[in-house]
Amino acid sequence: MKIHILISISCLLFISALQSRTIHPILTLTKSGLADIRKNINKAPIFKESYIQIKSDVDEWVKSGVNVPVPKDMAGGYTHEVHKRNFLMLQAAGNVYQISGDKSYALHIKKVFQAYAAMYPTLGKHPAMRSYARGKIFWQCLNDANWMVYASQAYDCIYETLSKSERDNLETNLFRPFADFISIENPSFFNRIHNHSTWGNAAVGMIALVMEDDSLLKRALYGISGMGAISGVDNDGGTIDVNQSAGFLAQLDEAFSPDGYYSEGPYYERYAMSPFILFSQALANAKPELHIFQYRDHLLKKALTSLLNMTDSKGRFFPINDAQKGMSYQSRELIAAVNAIYFYEGQDNALLSIAESQGKVQIDQTGLAVASAIAEHKSQPFVKNSMLFSDGPKGNGGAVSVLRQNVNGFENACFFKYGIQGMGHGHFDRLSYSLYQNQNEILQDYGAARWVNIDQKAGGVYLKENQSWAKQTIAHNTVVVNESSQFGGNTQRGDLYPSQSYYFDVSNPNIQIASAVDTNAYKGVSLHRTLCFLPDESFDQSMLIDIFAVDSDTPNNLDLPFHFGSQLMTSSVDIVVPEVQLKTLGKTDGYQHLWKEGHGIIDSTQYIISWFTNGVFTTQYSLAEKGDEIIFARIGANDPNFNLRRDPLFIHRKRQEKNALFINVISSHGNYNPVDEVPINSYGPKVMIDLLLNNDAYTIAKITTGGKNIYTVMISNKNNTPGQSHSVSINDVTYNWKNAVSVQKIKI
Repeated sequence: MKIHILISISCLLFISALQSRTIHPILTLTKSGLADIRKNINKAPIFKESYIQIKSDVDEWVKSGVNVPVPKDMAGGYTHEVHKRNFLMLQAAGNVYQISGDKSYALHIKKVFQAYAAMYPTLGKHPAMRSYARGKIFWQCLNDANWMVYASQAYDCIYETLSKSERDNLETNLFRPFADFISIENPSFFNRIHNHSTWGNAAVGMIALVMEDDSLLKRALYGISGMGAISGVDNDGGTIDVNQSAGFLAQLDEAFSPDGYYSEGPYYERYAMSPFILFSQALANAKPELHIFQYRDHLLKKALTSLLNMTDSKGRFFPINDAQKGMSYQSRELIAAVNAIYFYEGQDNALLSIAESQGKVQIDQTGLAVASAIAEHKSQPFVKNSMLFSDGPKGNGGAVSVLRQNVNGFENACFFKYGIQGMGHGHFDRLSYSLYQNQNEILQDYGAARWVNIDQKAGGVYLKENQSWAKQTIAHNTVVVNESSQFGGNTQRGDLYPSQSYYFDVSNPNIQIASAVDTNAYKGVSLHRTLCFLPDESFDQSMLIDIFAVDSDTPNNLDLPFHFGSQLMTSSVDIVVPEVQLKTLGKTDGYQHLWKEGHGIIDSTQYIISWFTNGVFTTQYSLAEKGDEIIFARIGANDPNFNLRRDPLFIHRKRQEKNALFINVISSHGNYNPVDEVPINSYGPKVMIDLLLNNDAYTIAKITTGGKNIYTVMISNKNNTPGQSHSVSINDVTYNWKNAVSVQKIKI
C-alpha cells in the first residue's frame, strides 16, 4: 500500500510540473486567502489584534535597519539571536506586506535577502564546533533549516515584486546553495528520521515550491537517494542512522504512531509540528492533489490531538524525555497547528477554545478562519480525556497513557510511560509515571538538563548532566535494578526493545486502569506495573493505587524512587541524618549526582510519607517488609557549575530480592493558605494495605481507606486475554473477575 501511495504521489508531481506556473504567494498565504483577509479583518477581533501586534514588531525591526552580522555565536549569543530574529521578522514582514500592500516592507525584505546573498558565498561552516552537522549562519544545520522555513515564506510574499535578475541573484547565491548545503552536503542531518531532518526536509521543500524546482521538491519529499547507511552520534547524544527511508513522507510514516504520538515525546512533537504543519500547508496550497493533510489517515490531526491531550490544566506539556518544563500549547508551533488543522481538517469547534486561550492566531487564511469562527461564538470546550497513545510507527511499540479525573474542581492526571526509547531524546524511564493536580507536579519528571538559548549555560545546548543525570533511570519514578540504568544506559539497545501495554481500561470514569510490562530493560528481570486511578471520599482528590512487581532470575538490589520535588511534611520511618559530611549515593548511573541526606530502616509492614506542594498536602502509604530501607536524597552532587535543580526525592530500597512487590497508595488532600495561616485537612486519612496473594499467576491486594471503603485489586499476571474470567479462593473467600485487572469497591 505504501509503495502505491508513493508512486501515485510521484506521478502527481510529474503532472503538476506540466501545469501552469505558480502565482505568488502560494505557501502559507494565497491570493484568495488574502482577499478574504482584507474583506473580513475587522470582523475577526483576534485576527486584527494579532496583525496589529505583529505589524508593530515588524515596524520596529524595519526601523532598526539591515543587520546581517558574520556568524560566530552559539545559541543565546548576539549573532545567533540577530539571525533568529531576522528569520522570524522576514516571514512576518512578508505577511504584513501582502495584507497591507505597503511596498516598503517588501523593499526592506529584499535588502535583507541581498545582504544574506552577499555574505553567504563567503561563509564556511560555523566556527562553533559543537554540532554533528554544523551550519553556516547558525551553529547547527537545524537552525539553518529554521531560517529557510521562515525565509522561504518571505521570499514567496515578495517574489512578484522582484525583477528576474534580482531573483536570479538570490537563488544563485543564497537559496539554492543553502538548500544544497543542508541536504546533500549534510546527509547525516537531512537523511534520517528525526525532528532535525523534518526541519531540513521542510526547508528544502518550501523553497523548492517558491522557486518551482521539482527536483528539489522530490529531494524534500523522498530524501537524498543513493546515500546508503551512515552511522554516528549527534550533539543530543543520539545515534545517527541514515538510510533510504528518508524525506518528509518518511517522517510522517516513521516518526509517529498510528495514534499520532511522536516517538521523541510531546516536547519535541511540539517543536516538530512547525515544519510538519507549515510544509503541509504549503503543499496543500501549491500541490492540493497530494491531499497531504489526509495522509496516513489524517495523521497530522491525530498528532495535534495527542499533543493537546498530553498537557496539564494550564496547557503545559508533560515533560518526559528531553523536555524543558513550562513549554505549552501557547507556543507559536501549536498556534500554527491549531489554525491549520481547523482550516484544513473540518473545522472542529473544540479547537476554538484552545485558540481562545492562546489569544492569537496566524496572520494567514487559517488564522482568519479561526478568528472568524470565534467571533461568531462557535467555540466549544476542548475536553481532555483519559487516553492511550500507541508508540512506534506500527503502533506495536508499547504506549503512553494519560489517566484523568476531575474531583472537587481540580484536574487530576497521571501520565504513564511505557513505549519505545524515543531515539536520542529518550530517557531510560520505562514504566515511570508523573502525577499532577491541576498544574502542581505531585510526583515529577525531571525533564532535561538544559537551559535553552541561555548563553551562560554552555551556549544553550544540552549539558553533560543531561546524560549523567536526567536520562538515567534513578532520575525517574520507576524501579532501578542494582543501581544501574535500564539497557545499561545504551540508547541503541533501548530502541530495539519496547515495553508493552498489558491492560488499559478507562470505560468507567471512577475506576481507570493502565498496566504495562517490560522484560528487556534489565537482563533476566521482568517489570510489571499497574496503576489504578479513582476518586475516594476519604481524600479531596483522586487516589492512585500503584502496584509494581519485579521478578528476577537472580536476587537483585532494587530502588524505587519518588521525586516529590517539594517540602517534606512527615515520615513514619525514623530518619538518621548525618551530622558531619554528606556522601553521594553512588559513582555512576545518576547516583553520583545524589546527596544522601538521611536514611531509615523500616520496622513494620507499612510506612507513610507526606509532603507539601504549592498549598496542597500529599500522603503516600506504602507496603513494606521489615528491613527495607528509606533513603532521603537531594540532587546536586558532583555538579560544580550548579546546572541541576536541587530537588528532593526519597527511595524505597530492597536488597537481594528475586521476587519483589511494591504497593503504594498516593493522594492529595487539604490545603494551606499562607495568608490565612490555617491548615485544612493536613493529615491524610487512615489507609491500610493488605496483600492477600502474590504468585506467578495472580496478585490480589486489599486497600481500606478512612474506614469508609475497601478496594480489592486483582491482577492476572500471566493471562491478559480480553474478557477472560478468573477465580481465586483465599481463606474460604472466592474472588471472581474478568480481564487482566479488576478493581472492586465495597462500602464499609
